[in-house]
Amino acid sequence: MGIVDPLLTVRESARILQISVPTFWRRVADGTVPKPVKLGGLSRWPESEILAVIEQAKAARIK
Repeated sequence: MGIVDPLLTVRESARILQISVPTFWRRVADGTVPKPVKLGGLSRWPESEILAVIEQAKAARIK
């Protein structure tokens, strides 16, 4: 079995980004945060994608 990439809830994802849940959904709508993986009626985000949002923001400030 390979490395596991945990799936995070909207609250967990927003907490990592230190934003509110409504702001998190706005960032999904504007494309800053990727759309969720849908599992039935559940929305989840791979932890690696949330961490990538932070890395992209860090890289953008250097430009």
